[in-house]
Amino acid sequence: MRVILPLLLAAGPALADCPPPPDHSAALSDLYDRMQAAPDPATAQPLNDRAWELYTDAPDEAAQAVLTRGMRMRESWDLLGARQAFDRLIDYCPDWAEGWNQRAFVHYLNQDFTAALSDLNAALARAPRHLGALSGKALTLTALGREAEAQAVLRAALALNPWLPERSLLKGEEL
Repeated sequence: MRVILPLLLAAGPALADCPPPPDHSAALSDLYDRMQAAPDPATAQPLNDRAWELYTDAPDEAAQAVLTRGMRMRESWDLLGARQAFDRLIDYCPDWAEGWNQRAFVHYLNQDFTAALSDLNAALARAPRHLGALSGKALTLTALGREAEAQAVLRAALALNPWLPERSLLKGEEL
């Protein structure tokens, strides 16, 4: 593992294969059930936070290090560095949804909504009930002027967690 980490953090992807992503589907289903039953946003928030912990649980130590590094870069607005880190992460772990989701967020921040949508679709192909990817896709579709599609995706996200902050963007009938 110690040899893979420097290779993955370097300019190119590591030569080793990424292990399969952890299967948190049962735990996430339980969290979604509890979010749906939550009486208010304050009750749902710790459940949503726990879901994020599961989404960002990488397949191995090397992938976790690159994810953490990329997220720190994004948070400090080093969007080029963050995108490059997420590029490497996707090259190394193409089956893990979170790499695609995080790179989509960087594209969104860069207002490259077409690239963001492509990465969000890739994330959702791997994890169809990923709340972050669903809400990100709704926001991205809105930015692209595709309001009807955005509302449909937003409803799918709110069906999992009716207390998402993006709830305020829902138009028409209530949940």
